[in-house]
Order: sequence, then C-alpha cells, then structure tokens
Amino acid sequence: MTFNAPVRDLLFNIEHLSGWPDIAGLPRHAGLELDDVSAVLEEFGRFCAEKIAPLNAPGDRAASRFENGKVVLPDGFTEAYAQFVEMGWQGLQHPEAFGGQDLPRAVGAAATEILNAANMSFALCPLLTDGAIEALLTAGSEAQKATYLEPLVSGRWTGTMNLTEPQAGSDLALVRSRAERQENGSYRITGTKIFITYGEHDMAENTVHLVLARTPDAPAGVKGISLFLVPKYPVEADGTFGPRNAVRCVSVEHKLGVKASPTAVLEYEGATGFLIGEENCGLDYMFVMMNAARYAVGIQGIAIAERARQQALAYARDRVQSRPVDGSSREAVSIIRHPDVRRLLLRMRALTEAGRAMAATTAGWQELAHHGETPETRAEASALAEFMVPLVKGYCTEMGVEVASIGVQVHGGMGFIEETGAAQHYRDARILPIYEGTTAIQANDLLGRKTLRDGGATARRLAARIAQTEAELSAASPVAQAVGARLATARGAFEAAVDHLCSIGRSDPNAAYGASVPYLMLAGNLMAGWQLARSLLVAEAALARGEETEFMAAKIATARFYGDHILPETETQRLRITEGAESLLDAVL
Repeated sequence: MTFNAPVRDLLFNIEHLSGWPDIAGLPRHAGLELDDVSAVLEEFGRFCAEKIAPLNAPGDRAASRFENGKVVLPDGFTEAYAQFVEMGWQGLQHPEAFGGQDLPRAVGAAATEILNAANMSFALCPLLTDGAIEALLTAGSEAQKATYLEPLVSGRWTGTMNLTEPQAGSDLALVRSRAERQENGSYRITGTKIFITYGEHDMAENTVHLVLARTPDAPAGVKGISLFLVPKYPVEADGTFGPRNAVRCVSVEHKLGVKASPTAVLEYEGATGFLIGEENCGLDYMFVMMNAARYAVGIQGIAIAERARQQALAYARDRVQSRPVDGSSREAVSIIRHPDVRRLLLRMRALTEAGRAMAATTAGWQELAHHGETPETRAEASALAEFMVPLVKGYCTEMGVEVASIGVQVHGGMGFIEETGAAQHYRDARILPIYEGTTAIQANDLLGRKTLRDGGATARRLAARIAQTEAELSAASPVAQAVGARLATARGAFEAAVDHLCSIGRSDPNAAYGASVPYLMLAGNLMAGWQLARSLLVAEAALARGEETEFMAAKIATARFYGDHILPETETQRLRITEGAESLLDAVL
C-alpha cells in the first residue's frame, strides 16, 4: 500500500508540545519559522514515499546477504541512498559548522519517524550515523572533528557502534577487544564484534566504526573500557584514503525482521584505530551515542506503528465481511463498521499518536538541555529529558510491537500471509524492545538512575506538571473534564508507585527492580496520555476558532479514547508494583 507521511500530526506536536516558542527563540534558530519546518517535512515525506517506501517489501523479500566476502544489499538501496545524500537529508539536525542544517531536535525526530516508517531497514544506516556524529561532537578531538564530521554529516560516510561481543552483550564489563598503543599515537585494535548494524556495505565511500576496547593495562570491568575510531579506509593527511584497514566482515545474520539491513560480524585483525577522548572513559562517551540511539529506536517504534496503522485502516475500509450487528444493513459491510474492529483501529491510532506526542515533548527538552540560554534552564530540561529517554525507548517500542500485532489481527487470516505486508511490520517491530538495551535495561535505568538516585524528585516534578494540565482540563469542556479525571487517577497511580519504589529501593532491591518494567510501562502510559491531554486543550481552542475542524475533532476523539481505554491500565501496573513482589520472587522456577 502507499505510505503517507503523517506530516500534519508531526507539525502539530512540534508547534504545540515541543516548547516551540522557547526553541524558536534560541539564537541558533533565529529566523526559523514553522512554515520552513513544514516545507522541509513535506518534501522529505514526498521523497520517502516515492523513493524509500517502495523498497521496503522487496528489500524484506531479498534481504541483505554475504557473498564472496562482500555484503550485497537489495536492489535499489544504493541508488536511493545516493539520492538521500545528494539531497542533504542526513544533516537536518546537525551543526551548520560541519555542513548540517542545524534544525531543532524535534524536527530531526519527525524526519527520523518518516524515514523509518517508510523503510526501517534502510533507515538504520542513517540512524547509526547520527549516533556517531553525536559521540564525536561530544568527545572527539578537534582534528577528529575536522576530518570526520563533515563527511558523516553529509552522509557520504556512515557510522557504526561496536559494543557487543560473543561473550559480552548487555554486560560490557566482559568486553575483551584489545587496543595496543603504537609509536605514532595510534592503536592496534583486535577482537570480534557482533550485531553491527551496517557494519559492512558499499553505499558510502567510507565507514567510521566507533569501537569499545581495552588497553593492556586497563582496569578490570567497565572502568577499563576506551573508545576508538576505526575507519574502514584510513584517511591520509591530504584527505585521500589509504589501504583498507584490517577490519573485515565475516558474516551477516539471518534475522526475523529488518532483513534488508546487514547485521555484521566484524573481525578486527590489528586494525588501526584512534583514541576518542581519554583512555578508560570510553563507556561515558559511548553512552552519548547509546542515548541518541535509544531515543531514535523509540522513534522507530512509533514509525512502525504508524506504518502498520495506515495499512490496517486501509484494509478495514476495503474488506467486506459480515452484516453489522445493529441490523443497519442486510448485506455484508466493510469491517471498519464492526465495533471490535473500531476498537482495534482506535487503539492503534491512540497508542501511535500518544507515543509521537511524548517523543516530540522529549525532543524539546533535549534541545533546551543542550542550548537553553541559562544554566537553570539547561539543568531542568536535562533532568526531564533524561527521565523521558527510557520511556520513549521502552514504552514506544513495546507499543510498536502491540500496534503491529493488532495490525495483523485487523487483517485476520490475511495478516498471517506474507504477501499482505502486515506480517513484515510485526517482524520488523520485534527487534525494537531488544536492541540498544532491552526494555528491562531501560526500566532499570529509569528506576535506578532516574528515580531512586534523586529520591523521586524528577518524577514528582513531572507529576506536578501533569497536575497543572489537569487543572486546565477541569476548566474546559465536559470531554476535557472526563479526560482530566482519568489523567488524575493515572497520576495518582504513578505517584504511589514512585513512593513505594523509593521506600524499598535500598532495603529490598529485588522487589524494586522486579517491578521496574511495570513502572516503566505505567510511567510511559501516563506521560504519553498527558501529551494527548495537552493536545485536546489545543484542539478545543482551535475548534472554537473554526480551524481545521476535522483534524482537531480527531485529536479530541483520540485523547478521549486514550483516557477511557488506555490510561486506566496504569492502575493494573500500580498493583503489580506495590503488591506483586511476593508472587514474583517466591515462585519456584
């Protein structure tokens, strides 16, 4: 089916939820208007619909493969990537100093969603390059920035993240790759890295691997990990490429989904690498890249949900099956007229739009955390953004799997048939709660670093903001008041969970961390629902002015459905958190 980028909804979130007045008021964005943002996203949406989306299903069928020592990508990928680079799409949110357009992060997030909804396998390559750019901007030397950032920002070169090894998945303390100092200041890198997305391909001139490894005298554990830049082709002083570096792909994985994206096993056989930052600080630097990737993977969850939703809606409008239960027709009707299909489609829409709204709000805080005009603004925005990243990653990817699964259900038996395409969305979505840190890892981060560490202070500041929105809802329409009541109940469940977890975090860590995923799902549900409640207030005001009546009415309906059908699930999660420890920990397995 045809993919249509949800540009209107993305623009709504940028304007009304991302803190646009504060962002547009920053000196770095002086002169930027919403019309400019609209033009960029409309054009990018057309490009993705016309050039990238048509490669999605054929790429899934063909898959990337490893032949005669080379990675072969599906037909059309290399040509589409060349157009992607030529049009400058990689650099949307990156600094002008290195050839980017320096657009706000909320705009970059919107573009990331569009690209991933069009073709997630294709989009994984630019996604990892974005992370490499972030890491070099943070910790790279001036010489490294001068050499590598412009071609990465342009997309002429691509980036990878090399953490995982056969014996070291999430536990990076077990990393064994070695980095031996050389007399010329470089390092000799040896070791095996697995699950390296786009670790080998021929779409770009060069690939810049960011690699975690240990120097011979490094301390044990994560404190002894350093970060190295290892180019596929070393760059000479005059900017030309030297002979290919001693890193080679030995295989690509055969996967459940995202089959067109090559997931490589790389062997470093004495490759020349260059230290990024200081020795033994690699994990801190890599977390910059990981956090950028984690947020982007959350966007992928929203993107795959949007693609599945569009396909399910189109199918439900066309598929004729069974007479309506209310007797309004003696003939079979389109399944969209059946109550439970409506329930499924509205759940898909509400979950997708809520996740998108939460991601836009988070992007606004990320922007102010980096570029806010006062230290106080930056500190507050940083705390809020850091709290939200595991929610965007964890909640939105779990939601993406659910929405893709519902999409199969809407198709019925045809959804289980590969030719319809619904199954591909489900298969592609399934990796999202796993890579860049499983849902449990996100939940442990949310609980440990983002909640227990400050005694729940950031969580309670967010709850106070939600209470302010409830007050605004209580002064609006009856629908707004009903949504506000649901929001208040969900906020109460969240605050009870925070209080409980803070009280047992030290005394009973197994019970606390056993509840971390329910806590993440409760918090994600609440924060996403909060953004839809904010959207409802904007939409009611717009309707009162007679603006975009169909779009704004749909916004109100989505917020109402979310309040009635999804926000109440927070109470179930609260019970799991506050009363479920004994049955979890005492059971014999």
